[in-house]
Amino acid sequence: MAPLQVGLTGGIASGKSTVGAMLAELGCVVTDADALVAELYGPGERGAATVAELFGAEMLKPDGSVDKEALGRLVFSDPASRERLERAIHPLVGQRYLEVLGAAGDGAVVVFEVPLLAEGGRRGRYDAVVTVEAPEQLRLDRAVERGLDRDQAAARMAAQATTEQRRAAADFVIENTGGLAELRSQVEAVHSALSDRARHC
Repeated sequence: MAPLQVGLTGGIASGKSTVGAMLAELGCVVTDADALVAELYGPGERGAATVAELFGAEMLKPDGSVDKEALGRLVFSDPASRERLERAIHPLVGQRYLEVLGAAGDGAVVVFEVPLLAEGGRRGRYDAVVTVEAPEQLRLDRAVERGLDRDQAAARMAAQATTEQRRAAADFVIENTGGLAELRSQVEAVHSALSDRARHC
């Protein structure tokens, strides 16, 4: 019985990481695409070498890791650069993901946090997709509260799929507009449904 592969997505500041943490507490194997990218961007890693090859050594810090702020400013202001980066990095992330999947036990629910799932046309990779949604203005306010510049947050939001596109790609939609108790109730319901699917894979 193979693990159930679940894609967890949502727009910037939608709360998908909070949902991922709740799913982990409920027993899912949760892997964050951003964490895998962060590993790849470390000193001496293949991702760092790829970034330097694409955009120059000035995108690296003195220790050889990727300067994420500089890279972010570049790719979120230039769609062509963002596309080049995604084409190069996604296969590397995919390899790391397969390693995680291979280590999961039979019947496990493996949740992969993927911010750009709807944008990348990777819906077919997953047995189920969960999206976490909240109104754009609320997400923008949350992003600014976390310390992101409002213009940068708006640019990142504009670079992502629309709410409608994410909803169309999803099997489950979690509305993160209330408190944590309300959110947890929705997450528990989704977890129950995913567990049922995993048992019947």
